[in-house]
Amino acid sequence: MIELRGEPLAGRRAGRVGARLDEPRQLTRSLLPRPHYDPESFGRLSERIARFLGTARFLVYMTVFIVVWLAWNSLGPPGLRFDPYPFIFLTLMLSVQASFAAPLILLAQNRQDYRDRVQYEQDRARNERTIADTEYLTREIAGLRLAVSEVATRDFLRSELEHMLKELNGERGGARPDGAPAPRRPGGEGVPRR
Repeated sequence: MIELRGEPLAGRRAGRVGARLDEPRQLTRSLLPRPHYDPESFGRLSERIARFLGTARFLVYMTVFIVVWLAWNSLGPPGLRFDPYPFIFLTLMLSVQASFAAPLILLAQNRQDYRDRVQYEQDRARNERTIADTEYLTREIAGLRLAVSEVATRDFLRSELEHMLKELNGERGGARPDGAPAPRRPGGEGVPRR
C-alpha cells in the first residue's frame, strides 16, 4: 500500500467523494431542481417536427413568410418598417430556426437508425431461422429420396410378379423352371393346388 505523509493513500481517497474512477460519484444537490423530460415523448416530437420541416408545405410557408417580410420592410411605409434593408432581424430569426432544426433532425435520424438496426437484427435472425429450416427440409427430402429408391417400384413389382407367375405356371405343368420334376406326395398325386 502506498503511503503519503504517514497516511495511507487509500485512507486519503476515502474522505473524498468519487476520487476513484471505478466508483460512482455521489450526486450533489443543486439549488435548482433538474428538469425531467420523457426521452420517448421528446423523440416523437422531434420526429414530427423533422418530418414537417422536410415537406413542401413548410417550404411554401417559409417562402411566403420571407417574401412578405422583405416586401413589408422594403416597400412598406417608412415609419412602419421594423427591419430595414440589411434585414438583420430576419437573418437572426432564420439562424435561430436553423439552430433548432438541425439537432431535431439529427435526433430524428438517430431514432430512425436505431429502428433500422433493430429491424436489421430481426431480419437477420429470421433469415437464419429460414436457412436452418431450409437445410433441415433439404436433409429430410434427401433422406426420403434414399428411402424411396430402396422401395420397390411398380415396374419392379410387375416384373417380379410375372417371374413368379411363370414359376407357378411351370410347377402346375409338372415341371419346375430348373428342369426338375414336381415333387409328389406319397399317394402318387402331385402337390395339391391351393
